[in-house]
Amino acid sequence: MSQKALVIETAKAPFIIKSVPILKPGAGELLVRIMAVALNPVDHAIQARDALPNVKYPAILGCDVAGIVEEIGQGVEEHAKGDRVFFNPDWRANHGGFQQYTVISVDHLAKIPPQISYAEAASIPLTFCTAVIPLLAANPIGAGLNPTFDPTVSFKADSALVIGGSSSPYSSSNTSAIAKSSPIASSKHSDYLKSIGATHVIDRTTLVYVAYVQPWSIMEIGYACLAHGGQMATAHPSPPKPEDAEATGRKTYGVFASTRIPSNIEFGKLMWKNISKLLEDGIIKPNRVEHVPNGLAGIAGALPRFEGGSAGVSGVKLVVNPQETL
Repeated sequence: MSQKALVIETAKAPFIIKSVPILKPGAGELLVRIMAVALNPVDHAIQARDALPNVKYPAILGCDVAGIVEEIGQGVEEHAKGDRVFFNPDWRANHGGFQQYTVISVDHLAKIPPQISYAEAASIPLTFCTAVIPLLAANPIGAGLNPTFDPTVSFKADSALVIGGSSSPYSSSNTSAIAKSSPIASSKHSDYLKSIGATHVIDRTTLVYVAYVQPWSIMEIGYACLAHGGQMATAHPSPPKPEDAEATGRKTYGVFASTRIPSNIEFGKLMWKNISKLLEDGIIKPNRVEHVPNGLAGIAGALPRFEGGSAGVSGVKLVVNPQETL
């Protein structure tokens, strides 16, 4: 049996659609028919610039997947054919979402609550991991705020400053669920941010004291906002360690936003075990989504939008249905 997949044959090669085999689920795995895959800047960075190390080619990318279970592997008891699930696939093993079917371990997925669409579910995995791993996972991976991912733990007496507040990680994790938050974002997203619990929204466009800020400078600004003993989580995997860190007790945590890498696997299992209930109860919310037409054929044209910053993609996740591929 074969399927259609969007493939990068060699580093920096253009995307092509080709027929590839449909994988068989092994023990403890499911075969999933992909109904939605969200696009991310990392997908464009890998194809255009070969931006991550150790990518094996030919490569099938796609970090955020939602779909329907088609086949059950040996030993799987808690899932059945027809279940709606979402997950962060192992794209390095060519199990990514830019294809019509993939396999996934039952330890790294969750069921989609009835009120959540496939597209909404696909908007969650990578961005949620980006937010919660550096905040909740145990040291040295993260700040250790909730290493057991106990859904009853609350930090509403604490405060958080979110730089890039309308970005997908803030929106999907609903940081206000664990702390009072003041995101920095453009004013056009202020109503949306307050609807998911922000206490204050600081418009990043009105006061132009700095004409251009490098990514490292943003982290330095965030660090400067910390009180003694404060902690900063960043989406950059290798944040700088300032010279005064030990004296002030301030700490920084970066993240490789996947529950599939060895350091994150055990925390990831806890996260996937609890995330469905958090979604069902409205404690966390999916991102707003924008449908990209033409299935896998629409991806190559949509990914360059990430080069435009907020002018290209802002406040939404771009989502494709691979089953629409002609």
